[in-house]
Amino acid sequence: MAINDYFDRDIDRINDPERPIPRGAVAPRTVLIFSLILFAIAGALALLLSRLATAIAVVNLVALIMYTELFKGLPGVGNLLVSYLGGSTFLFGAAAVSQVNTPVFVLFLLAALSTFARELIKDIEDIEGDREGGMKTLPITIGYRPSLLIALVVLLIAVLASPIPYLIGIFGIAYLVLVTPAILVTIYAGYLSVDDPSVGQSILKYAMYISAVAFIGGRISLLL
Repeated sequence: MAINDYFDRDIDRINDPERPIPRGAVAPRTVLIFSLILFAIAGALALLLSRLATAIAVVNLVALIMYTELFKGLPGVGNLLVSYLGGSTFLFGAAAVSQVNTPVFVLFLLAALSTFARELIKDIEDIEGDREGGMKTLPITIGYRPSLLIALVVLLIAVLASPIPYLIGIFGIAYLVLVTPAILVTIYAGYLSVDDPSVGQSILKYAMYISAVAFIGGRISLLL
């Protein structure tokens, strides 16, 4: 997140001037150094894990560094990359304990779908600053409404797919109980995004938090 703030500092002066760098709370060079230190620590710790986990960590670290400079400005590519990064949390965790299997990929896809929709709605919110920064995001390339439609369709797919972890036995009944509020919040966020993408994507973030709790609760209930 810090390295993203560093690369987005000029765009954030338009899209979000209250972020730390645009408002002068921290110098860009300080943020860059801080980011590199964090990357070095993360890379060193990843070497202590399995080869697959280390490989995922290296790919993710490189992707994070290259995201804004190379991928964010390509229509849809930046969204897909961030979606992978969000979902790869499950791949990395499973690889760390050598348990990469089909259920893990199901969780990866659910997380990736939600992340893709939120990132696309965020691009709609940031369209003015991204255009000034010379970005070619999906909303700039194909337009506001088509991009919003894609985001809402992806959200719908994520909602419809949300019971799958219970149906295939990854999680217990507590998952269904806990994920229901997340589904309702997701639908509400999608509805709000039609008129106000800023509010919609902010609320969608809370739906993702609730989903994370549902994942944990669902697994615990299965093991009890």
